[in-house]
Formats: sequence, structure tokens, C-alpha cells
Amino acid sequence: MQQIQGTTKLLGVIGYPVEHSLSPLMHNAAIAHLNLDYVYLPFPIAPSDLSVAIGGFGAIGLVGFNITIPHKQAIMPLLSEISPVAQAVGAVNTVWRKSGGWYGTNTDVAGFIAPLQDDNRDWTQCIAVILGNGGAARAVVAGCRAACFGEIHVVGRSPQKLAEFKSSCYSPLQIHPWEKLPEILRSASLLVNTTPIGMYPHVDESPVSAEVMAKLPEGAIAYDLIYNPNPTLFLEQAQAVGARAIDGLEMLIQQGGAALQMWLEQPVPVDIMRQSLWQKLGRT
Repeated sequence: MQQIQGTTKLLGVIGYPVEHSLSPLMHNAAIAHLNLDYVYLPFPIAPSDLSVAIGGFGAIGLVGFNITIPHKQAIMPLLSEISPVAQAVGAVNTVWRKSGGWYGTNTDVAGFIAPLQDDNRDWTQCIAVILGNGGAARAVVAGCRAACFGEIHVVGRSPQKLAEFKSSCYSPLQIHPWEKLPEILRSASLLVNTTPIGMYPHVDESPVSAEVMAKLPEGAIAYDLIYNPNPTLFLEQAQAVGARAIDGLEMLIQQGGAALQMWLEQPVPVDIMRQSLWQKLGRT
């Protein structure tokens, strides 16, 4: 069992709520494996308390922390410096102390790309179709741009929100109303669900009907940022038409590993982090 003592250095995750987070489990598993004097804790921070909390973290010497909903954008004005990738995404999910201030970046982009690297495709000849236009979609767009996808298409239900999304994105992309999805899917190499539709407990829902999913070419990749349930109905539909399925758990693991490596300034055992979550979720 990990021993907490006066010399133990603090890491953590902030959100509201944050009790459901799996980050403490996987980070502490890696820390224990490395036999380091650190502990990773969840901190529920209400939006009205965010500024005070960040000041308090500095006072107690917190080494670094992750950020989840609803603070990924709200924290940005409170930081001393923000990485180019976080500026491109418009959100921060990882923060650490640097030169007396807080430095923020976004490891969701690297986390999203990691599972795609197992597929030896020339992404410059591929088309990505992204469902949704929220904060998660921004990280996916940045990831697709970093992977050099030939075309990036974002599909959403609100014309106003789609227009705002496009105007605030640094990456070239095309936006479409939801009704255009069947037509766009015919040439997609990658289909990504960034919406919460299908997340537990709403396991019988999917953002795409089976009829529309049938338009997805065989051999395409369907990527759902949701990891509970596994698989989602969205991924079951995709597999039924011959697509390769990726769920959001690996993205969670890889973005966490990237953050922990920044804080510790050394390689981290991503396999141990993965194993801890697979055991928790009953995967083999």
C-alpha cells in the first residue's frame, strides 16, 4: 500500500463533479509501480471557486493537475502560459508549475492520435468525419490536423454552433448540418463520435441510425470517445458494417500517460495504467 507522508508530493484532477474520474486509479497505479513519493487526488472544485482553488494549489505546492468538465476553458485566463496545442484546441487539460507560474497544455490531442498510429495508413489521402461540435470535437480536429488528414468534416445539429465552431478553429475544416451525414459518410476513412449520446446509462442510444451507418465504407475506422459501455451501440453498428472499432478508454490512458510523464519528467508505465483500468472495468 502506498504510504502518504510529509514529503509526499501532490498531483490531482479538478472537475465538478469529479467523483467518477478514473484518473486517480491509473495515475496512482503508475506511481506505485515506479515507487515514487507522489499521490494523485481528485479535487471537486465548483466553478465559482476555481480562481481561489488555483491560488491555493500554488500555496500548498501542488506539482500539477488535470482538468475536466467544466473547467477546461475557464482555467485558461488563470494560467501564466499556454502551449500552442492548447491554444489551437481552445482548452487546457493538463497544468504544472513552471518558473513560478502555472503552465497549461492539452494532452487530449496526443491521446486521441495514439490508437490511430497502429494503423499504417497514409492519412493525407483520408477523410475524417467528426460528429459534434463541442470541446471534445476541438481536440479531435486538432488531432486529425496533426495526423495530416486530407480532409476534416464536422457534422452538427445547430447551424449557429457549427459556424461558431469553424470561426474559432485554427484548422481548415468543412462543416455540415446533420442531414448531410449519409452523403459524407460514403467517403469517410474515420468516423468519430464526440457527442455524449450512448454513454452509460443511455446504452441503447447512438448518434447514428443503423441505416446511416451502413453508408460507412468497409474497412473504415469508427472511434467513439465514450468508453462506458464497451462497446457502445455506435461501435456495434460500425462493426456490423465492417469497420474497425476504437473506444475512448485508450485515449483516456494515453492522455493521462502524457500528462504524468510531463510532471515526473521521466518515462511512465502506460501498460500499468491500462491494466489498472481494464481490471476496474472488467475487461480482458
